Amino acid sequence: MQRSLTIGKLAKKADVSIDSIRFYERRGLIAEPKRTESNYRVYPLEAADRLRFIKKAQHLGFSLSEIQELLDLSQNPSASKADVKSKTEEKIEDIKSKIQNLNRILKALEQLDKTCDGHGPVSACPILKALATDDSHECHH
Repeated sequence: MQRSLTIGKLAKKADVSIDSIRFYERRGLIAEPKRTESNYRVYPLEAADRLRFIKKAQHLGFSLSEIQELLDLSQNPSASKADVKSKTEEKIEDIKSKIQNLNRILKALEQLDKTCDGHGPVSACPILKALATDDSHECHH
């Protein structure tokens, strides 16, 4: 049975690009691989699992630094489930905040959109005029 993978086989097995693997290596998310006598990179089979973990966490909205924290926790024998749960709850609050901000932005854009009938010259566009007007008290960031 094969005990290690080349970068191409690892990319296929984990369903990521070779460039992604190299990027994650540079970021320290996966260990630099051993090299054969002919200088080929060879990765342990577990690297595919780690790459899948990284991709799944990214799809759930975790940043690479947050993923590093989760990976560190997974390797820390003194870490607990509560530590991981806390990181997950922080991400939930972050996402809720982003949703609130996106809803605020959506409402503001919808209001701008209602001001314009879409006819006439761009010089009379109420959307562009509103964007150019200094009414910072209406936009809260």
